[in-house]
Amino acid sequence: MSTRTKGLWMVLIASTLWGVSGTAAQVLFQEKEMTADGLVVIRMLVAGILLLLMAAWKGISLLAIWRKRESRLRLLLFSIFGMLGVQYTYFASIETGNAATATLLQYLAPVYIVVYSLMKEKRKPSKPIWFAVGFALIGTFLLLTNGAIEGLSVSFISFIWGILSGIALAFYTLTSAALLKNWSSFIVVGWGMVIGGGVMGLFSSSWLKPSAEWGLDTFLLIIFVIVFGTLLAFLLFIESIRHLSPTESSILSSFEPLSAVITSIVFLHVSFGFFQAIGGVLIILTVFVLSKGNRSSSEIL
Repeated sequence: MSTRTKGLWMVLIASTLWGVSGTAAQVLFQEKEMTADGLVVIRMLVAGILLLLMAAWKGISLLAIWRKRESRLRLLLFSIFGMLGVQYTYFASIETGNAATATLLQYLAPVYIVVYSLMKEKRKPSKPIWFAVGFALIGTFLLLTNGAIEGLSVSFISFIWGILSGIALAFYTLTSAALLKNWSSFIVVGWGMVIGGGVMGLFSSSWLKPSAEWGLDTFLLIIFVIVFGTLLAFLLFIESIRHLSPTESSILSSFEPLSAVITSIVFLHVSFGFFQAIGGVLIILTVFVLSKGNRSSSEIL
């Protein structure tokens, strides 16, 4: 198996796990009365500690990354604005809306990455990029309104969290690519989660609602979110960037919104209007248009 094929499978599995874990999180928020704050803190700290223990078992130094000033600063930015940023904004969008919409809005991340690359390289957008931006704008409008201009089908606060989630994912992807040039993915993701979870724990005022339900199914859902939707998914995605460019990894993660939409409709019976479905398809088409655009725009760092 070629390294490129390996990277492809890694990102497809990771994005599918993310999508399914988003639906699991929606169950925890809406049926088990958990908060986004609480789930983010628990999943990040537990998954991060497990990753660092795995790194130590493999004989990887846990402190070497802290001895270089540039790596130390980049890791802190990645942990707070990337790792914590993408997880909190994504779950906040789910908590105030639903997993399908939150995932589709987060999926605008490749657009932000390409825009960043164009600004950095001081190049004018090509025709495919203009088409991609158009698809993204129209798709987002249909997703939010279901074709009805007079009202939103999704709450405005959920929309804002979703947009911020896409921006955070773009930042996460770019900063992790730079760190992976010198450090193990176990160290990068492990420390990122521990730091992000610790910061969130310090500033969070509502880990759990008083009415939170604790049963076997609640614990199983949390374990799934931690092990499969966090530890394994983030590790596979960030490792895929070793074999693919940051933008390619984002583009190939199209299974995330697909899996989130399917599981939300099948298991949670989330209603999805005709025009919202068209909007979702347009957002997914956006990244495929970008992938057929200027290949050099994917080589950002």
